[in-house]
Amino acid sequence: MKLEIFNVDHGACALLTCDDNTTFMLDAGHNATTNWRPGDYLVGKNITRLDMLTITNYDEDHVSGIENLLDNVNVQWLSRNKSVSATTLRSLKSEDGMGPGIGRLCHAIENTFTGDGTAPQPAFKGLERLTFKCDYPEFDDENNLSFVNFLKCNGIGVLFTGDLERPGWEKLAENASYVDAMRATNVLIAPHHGRIKEADRDFFRAFYSTHFPNVYYVVISDKGYMYDTQETIPIYSQVAGGGPFRGNNRQVLTTRNDGDIIFSFDNESWCPY
Repeated sequence: MKLEIFNVDHGACALLTCDDNTTFMLDAGHNATTNWRPGDYLVGKNITRLDMLTITNYDEDHVSGIENLLDNVNVQWLSRNKSVSATTLRSLKSEDGMGPGIGRLCHAIENTFTGDGTAPQPAFKGLERLTFKCDYPEFDDENNLSFVNFLKCNGIGVLFTGDLERPGWEKLAENASYVDAMRATNVLIAPHHGRIKEADRDFFRAFYSTHFPNVYYVVISDKGYMYDTQETIPIYSQVAGGGPFRGNNRQVLTTRNDGDIIFSFDNESWCPY
């Protein structure tokens, strides 16, 4: 099983290829500097069918490449926070403008992915998956409406947290299953591209140390010259136990410095490279 975390500037896009070659993409960002786009990448790998796409956050940087994806690849399933309708999403975006990726997502929700979600989903051999969310209208901001995915990849826990912020973390921590998922996490994909509001940093130092006892690596998908995460990396370094990565012992991996980051998970061992 292979998890590819792509360098998509200040955005998000990852691809999990399971043991039976089923494919599961998390977010659909793109890289404006290199012109890397998810649909082009998949087609270049002779993948014209994607078994599932999940959207972890309703901001443009998580879906900026979705037009390229949907135009070139047959996406079978869309997984997302369904408490947010396309109409609601347009309303949420009316304050600061809706980008083309969110517009295409809304169109797909209304015209393509219209099922009730009860049909059998792909087996994804070797993968166990749990999802968690805060619901609209109790929460009415895109970050805390993030759709959190906990993936157990041949027994190794990977947590994708979208852009979840403190109120969302506190709400989800009321759920015992989410607490169990945090404790079982070995790779934490940092929320909000590694950014933490200065007023919340002491909270997260304590929260992470309490709830994430088994993390080896924290992965940050970011773009250094746009959003500075240097001040938060020490917080994440305290969370992660660390391990080998490209000849060194590392705790925090960033697409800004490391480019694409790949994890291999098999039944006996796992590692990033």
